[in-house]
Amino acid sequence: MGDYKLADAEERFADIIWSREPVASSELVKICQQEMNWKKSTTYTVLKKLCEKGIFQNNQGIVSSRISRQDFYGMQGEQFVEEAFEGSLPAFVAAFTARKKLTDGEIRELMGIIQREEGKSARERADMAREGGRQ
Repeated sequence: MGDYKLADAEERFADIIWSREPVASSELVKICQQEMNWKKSTTYTVLKKLCEKGIFQNNQGIVSSRISRQDFYGMQGEQFVEEAFEGSLPAFVAAFTARKKLTDGEIRELMGIIQREEGKSARERADMAREGGRQ
């Protein structure tokens, strides 16, 4: 898994791109000067760094994402759980809920996610059993 940690300024910059993509790099320079007080060189330096991380691409002056905002933050969360909780999602949830009480709505939402995942697992097991019978 790649390194999906960004400094605060890089994260703000990434959010600017995600909210406006595709965006011309010249327009991005103007936006960053207004919103972040950056010089042209700073914008291009940070853009290059995030392109090298595989998050964005700059093709012929048009900047767009290679990874969606949702996928990026999902991978960032996955990396955090891997590093801080040895990859154990239950350990993360236990630590999180020990400090913050979940609302009834959050509990229902999490239960829905678990039920959908259980359904996927059951379908996958059934598909594998069917495929095994064909061989």
